[in-house]
Amino acid sequence: MISKYQRLFHREQEESSFWPSFTDLLTSVLLCFILIFIIMMVIKSFQIQEMKKTIDQIMGVRVGLIEDLNEKFSDSSIEIDEKTGALIFNTDILFEYDSAVLKPEAFTFLNEFVPAYLDVLLENGYEQYISEIIIEGHADKDGSYLYNMELSQQRAYSVADYILSEEFPYKNIQEHLKTKLTVNGRSFTDGRVDENGNYDGQASRRVEFKFRLKDQEILEKTRELLGR
Repeated sequence: MISKYQRLFHREQEESSFWPSFTDLLTSVLLCFILIFIIMMVIKSFQIQEMKKTIDQIMGVRVGLIEDLNEKFSDSSIEIDEKTGALIFNTDILFEYDSAVLKPEAFTFLNEFVPAYLDVLLENGYEQYISEIIIEGHADKDGSYLYNMELSQQRAYSVADYILSEEFPYKNIQEHLKTKLTVNGRSFTDGRVDENGNYDGQASRRVEFKFRLKDQEILEKTRELLGR
């Protein structure tokens, strides 16, 4: 018969053999977690590097577009926003005051301007990056907000309606426009000021041609998060 001392001895042996095994198991699990963490950090590092390359590529496209637009329209009176690449011209070129009907001379202007503009945006390797081409109307503060919202929207629509019409002579670019073109009216929400900082009603009455790059907002936000 096994004495109580023998049973106690066997129990101590079993316990002493159990704890080293359990410790080894915990160590192995911990090492696995550390290894997984290291692998994830390496993968994340590669992802961040690729993300930075993509962001730099997209931002480089914007810089290149603005440079090419400046070169294309350097001899014209059209203003180019150096930050956004928007092309800005006073609505007096296109419309009578308080009207959304295109002037006769507006057709000649658009026949010259639109193909030159799209030569830059839809060629030279940029087309794949262009998400939208936006025609944006702006009004002054004469009249109510809603009245000027309708006026600015109608002016932008009048421009789009003509360049997509049968009367527009460059049919080859219309198919490109149909997949990318949008029109906006901004009323007087984005008024302009003169060199002294005073509100300028005449300058505020304008039409802008703008482009939007694919995933631009997401890329810019990602760049901020990455501290670039």
